[in-house]
Amino acid sequence: MGFDFDLFVIGAGSGGVRAARFAAGFGARVAVAESRYLGGTCVNVGCVPKKLLVYGAHVADELEQARGFGWSVEGVQFDWATLIANKTREIQRLNGIYRNLLVNSGVTLLEGHARILGAHEVEVNGQRYSAEHILVAVGGWPQVPEIPGRELAITSNEAFYLEQLPKRVLVVGGGYIAVEFASIFHGLGAQTTLLYRGERFLRGFDEAVRTHLEEELRKKGMDLQFSSDIAAIERQADGSLLATLRDGRVLEADCVFYATGRRPMLDNLGLENAGVALDERGFIQVDGEYRSNVPSILAIGDVVGRVQLTPVALAEGMAVARRLYRPAEYRPVDYALIPTAVFSLPNIATVGLTEQQALEQGHRVQVFESRFRAMKLTLTDCQERTLMKLVVDADTDRVLGCHMVGPEAGEVIQGLAVALKAGATKQVFDETLGIHPSAAEEFVTMRTPASR
Repeated sequence: MGFDFDLFVIGAGSGGVRAARFAAGFGARVAVAESRYLGGTCVNVGCVPKKLLVYGAHVADELEQARGFGWSVEGVQFDWATLIANKTREIQRLNGIYRNLLVNSGVTLLEGHARILGAHEVEVNGQRYSAEHILVAVGGWPQVPEIPGRELAITSNEAFYLEQLPKRVLVVGGGYIAVEFASIFHGLGAQTTLLYRGERFLRGFDEAVRTHLEEELRKKGMDLQFSSDIAAIERQADGSLLATLRDGRVLEADCVFYATGRRPMLDNLGLENAGVALDERGFIQVDGEYRSNVPSILAIGDVVGRVQLTPVALAEGMAVARRLYRPAEYRPVDYALIPTAVFSLPNIATVGLTEQQALEQGHRVQVFESRFRAMKLTLTDCQERTLMKLVVDADTDRVLGCHMVGPEAGEVIQGLAVALKAGATKQVFDETLGIHPSAAEEFVTMRTPASR
């Protein structure tokens, strides 16, 4: 039978746009439907605006350190409205770029909510379209637990559009979004408390990274309260919020920010009309080539719940486009050795196995670890320390993991991710000449294994 389109993509986020653009470039007739904003979470209420706010928060550290280099910075002021307005203008520029990328690629852009009617049929704004393949790439959505007063809390969606910077903020959560926004609010001058129900934040990261960041955030004056959770929120007469914790304590704040996980944004998508199966977590169940149990319906990105990172969604989108329309160029996505960063202040970046993971996988492990005060800080009063750690297989000498907490950690680890992907050994690291003076050279000058 004839179809209106070869590929119909639902969601114009990172993965959806990548799949649509390249499929169209391979000669397919492609449509993309988007009901909210072009570029998806990452561009609009995720990675990009978050990084811009992190840059803004870091300026406070730079100004304080400037004194040690002879700069007088008295009288400086911060204006939240200016930062948010400039951020919004940049996001609008990026929205335009995404629109042009799609249109110039020959993709039909449909702005409206798409609903699946069957294995090959989609409806947008009352108009029905048929497609040989349907790709679901709608991303995720923040979720707030069902507690009394949950409507008084905000998430990352709303944080980027607050009219003013709250004076007192409670950040609830222990993942990277919670840690990053706690750093943003604290760095911009808000009295910030991070609440997490677990014993320590950033579960899944190397233990040395977790403890080191905890120490640095406490040194900066952030209030970290682990094994703590909110039972209820209520608004007081003066407009402030009262958060009652599960242990009975009460905290006052002007803003309660939740970062306690994200769910796949499958609302009113019509998956049931085609019989698409979900897994026990509520994500779309797909095989190794991103096909659901309905072969004509595929899914990528946050809705499949594998690795919820923008570069992963991009890679999955490319894989789908190639498999469908350039099979000779198809390569499955390699989920091993994915580098990642947490843009807290200080930054975290990591690639490969943690020490615990390496041990659990049966490796005989050597650990090389260095903690030091960066050269830039020696003329200042700042006592922040950088952590660098290598996890090495003692039998093969292969470097299994690289971990860093410190300035520009993401920039450093991105390069080391290439080395690990290439199978670099500790000897290769040792034989690589460092750039001096730099913090990054520490990764190629660590010689003595840490005692365990």
